[in-house]
Amino acid sequence: MFLYQHHRLYRHKILITSFLLPVILMTCYFAYRQMTPFGKSSLLTVDLGQQYVDFFSYLRNTLLHHPSSFFYSFSKGLGGEMFGTNAYYLLSPLNLILLFFPGQHLATGITIVTLVRYGLAGLSFAWLLQKTKLQQGWRILAFSTVYSMNGWMIANQLNMIWQDALIILPLIIWGLLKLIYQHKAGTYISWLAVMLVDNYYMGWMIAIFTLLFFLWQTPALANWRHRGVTFLRYLGGSLLAAGISAVVLLPTFYALMQSKGTYTETKIQSRFEYFVPKMLGKLVPGSFNFNQMPSGQPNIYIGMLLMLGACLYFFDTRFDLRRRLIGAGISIFFILSFCYEPLDLLWHAGQFPVWYPYRFSYLFSFWCIYLAAKVIQPDFKIKRRSAVILTLLIIAIYWYVGTLNLSYINSNQRNIGLCFALIAVCCLCIPLTNSPRLYDALLVLLAVCDIAMSGYTALNKISYVSQPEFGNYTVALDKAVNKLKKNDDGFYRVAKTFMRTKDDPFQADFNSGDHFGSTLEPPIPAFMGAIGQPDGDGFITYSNGTQVSDALLGYKYTMSTRNNSAGKNLPLSGYRPDWYSYPLVSTTPAVNIRENSHALPIAFGANTAILNLQRSTMDPLNYQSQIFQTLAGRPTFHSLFAVQNFSSVKFNNVQTAKQITGTIFRKQNLLKPASVQLEFIPPTNDSYYLTLGPNVEEDATITMNNKHFTQYNTFRNTVVINAAHDQKGKKVVINLQLKKATLWMQNVSIYQLKQRPFIASLRTLQKSPLKITSYSSNRISGTVTLHQKQRVLMTTIPASKGWHVKVDGKTATTRTVLNTFMAVPMTPGKHYVEFYYRPPLLILGLIITAISLGITSWWVKKQHQQKSLFD
Repeated sequence: MFLYQHHRLYRHKILITSFLLPVILMTCYFAYRQMTPFGKSSLLTVDLGQQYVDFFSYLRNTLLHHPSSFFYSFSKGLGGEMFGTNAYYLLSPLNLILLFFPGQHLATGITIVTLVRYGLAGLSFAWLLQKTKLQQGWRILAFSTVYSMNGWMIANQLNMIWQDALIILPLIIWGLLKLIYQHKAGTYISWLAVMLVDNYYMGWMIAIFTLLFFLWQTPALANWRHRGVTFLRYLGGSLLAAGISAVVLLPTFYALMQSKGTYTETKIQSRFEYFVPKMLGKLVPGSFNFNQMPSGQPNIYIGMLLMLGACLYFFDTRFDLRRRLIGAGISIFFILSFCYEPLDLLWHAGQFPVWYPYRFSYLFSFWCIYLAAKVIQPDFKIKRRSAVILTLLIIAIYWYVGTLNLSYINSNQRNIGLCFALIAVCCLCIPLTNSPRLYDALLVLLAVCDIAMSGYTALNKISYVSQPEFGNYTVALDKAVNKLKKNDDGFYRVAKTFMRTKDDPFQADFNSGDHFGSTLEPPIPAFMGAIGQPDGDGFITYSNGTQVSDALLGYKYTMSTRNNSAGKNLPLSGYRPDWYSYPLVSTTPAVNIRENSHALPIAFGANTAILNLQRSTMDPLNYQSQIFQTLAGRPTFHSLFAVQNFSSVKFNNVQTAKQITGTIFRKQNLLKPASVQLEFIPPTNDSYYLTLGPNVEEDATITMNNKHFTQYNTFRNTVVINAAHDQKGKKVVINLQLKKATLWMQNVSIYQLKQRPFIASLRTLQKSPLKITSYSSNRISGTVTLHQKQRVLMTTIPASKGWHVKVDGKTATTRTVLNTFMAVPMTPGKHYVEFYYRPPLLILGLIITAISLGITSWWVKKQHQQKSLFD
């Protein structure tokens, strides 16, 4: 009994150390780089700093303040479903740790959660090695630490949403082994279901890998009949895991089909994606830099010792030849997947990754480390001839990598990697019998030093957002939003002319028109781009509004910086002098808050002509006018915007032209600066708006009145910029300096907003507002009185099958208008209207989950008494 307890304590010590060792190693690095809480830097970089951190703030607000936004949120652009967003980004249980880190301290919470994930990955793999008895004793730390800090984990440290896969994968594999050899499916089903709920994207990749791993195990089964029965058991377990997670998967699948799924590749080319030998560069420690994020080779570094161990598996006669051949086939399949387009798309569910290529490469790292753990046993020693061949091969590979001139590898990295590789060969030549403990210590030391050096080198090549940059902005934004909420607890949208990220509304918990995320529905950026806002396949930002779009979309409040010093903490993203006519209602040390009395509510009475309006112009201001006039029941040919002529134009080192819009200006002397200067003197105090095509921003540096042009610079459609307001007789100078040899003045025009017809149409629309009596993120109710010519309740809620409407207690049919928004045909008179959102397929998913849980429970009980081949 005493020996058993002693052995159990010994195993627990190893597991605890397998958790602590990677945590200590990464903590030392974070402290060295002064990552918060150790200094003024942070882990925030690229998507973690521009997207995920804001989603984590949204999760805190949802769980602590308004749970209804778990299904739908008006902080997601103009409004959007959140079930699919949560399933992709936020369902990891480890994110609950972030509940203890509000606002500016969220970056500290991210550091702690990242360290916990490193530790749990090491612990999970160590646990698998102990359960399978592949390795015993302290030598386990060599494999568990390398697994937790492999090249994929380091390169994707910023992609926290995927890292749980490394923690859960060993548990799934243990469950699969139990299913194959013990006929017990419960562990496999449970952990695969957990993975699919935690992150379905990584779960899909792991599901493919379990099939490969199952095939590798089949030669150990007695006969073909046994293999067939076991495969059916594996298939049934996999389907039940998917069934248990159906409550998440089905609504998420629907959401993806409306958003990210619309970009799935329909034409697959049989081609290699790059020069395949470049992959050898990833056998060098620290083979990573920023340029590898958007496009690069798979991150597969696991240290030279374990990579050699994995390679030796295929030549080790201690193992069954059939399994070695299948293992070789699996390895070749992985390598082809890293460069052959059809296989790459298979792992990524039919979509090319936008940045972070070969996201499944962590599975190859697991595979190689697992093979190495089988090979590098206490009794293993390579033959002298094999050692010589390995040495020559290593030298040849490192020499060849040097000839490739890869930007992410320098000579020091190659030399250090070569030294580690040669030491690894020597280590494999040492007979264990001389000093087992010393050998194990050498094994651990070599593996840990190798992988730690690689990780540190790779991370040193990445820059990060400073903690003050994140914290000061968050504090300033939170102060402004909280002050606004104290003064008005109603439902409204807020526009602003400063921005840290496009997910600021998630960070500070307010409704706006900005968002960056993979589950953004395509009609939303299409609409925003059509009215002159910056947009892309996965983002929108409301930084180029007009008085018309402010009113239409219900921007009741605006926020702008108070002074130039505030702009250092609040980076500018737009220019709106027309806001100065709105009354100032509140201030904070950094922000001015103004109220827009022209803002329409989320729903209002409108003319039925809006149901049939089709976009007939590519001019964003004309389109805004068409929408507004149609809603008000006025002729669309009476545009609210009038084209104005520039007062004068100055040409510097380019040819002259009578017409500006559409002209291609060319440098006359390529060696000298060239520019086109547009001068405009407003004849009235109305608002004036400048339109610019996307090519203009790419080809010219723009200033307005000799000041830097504060414009969000990523857009693919013509944008609208507020050039002047209340500036009658004051010159406005717009200077476009050529960046290249030519400049196409794409859609460069100036427009005047005709204030009187705008106000007249606005008054018509303000006659029938929805008076909200209660609201939450997924439910809005209120009363509306429609007049005779207003037989449609127009909303600026994006149309979705998840929205349901009741009018006077009866279910109403909705229509999609402008290919974007929901509208409800109604009769004139007073009505009580209720909108509520339920994720499509949620009920069906709940039913399938309940049935799958019942079947799994019955199956596990039935198999509980079966004998184990491991026992």
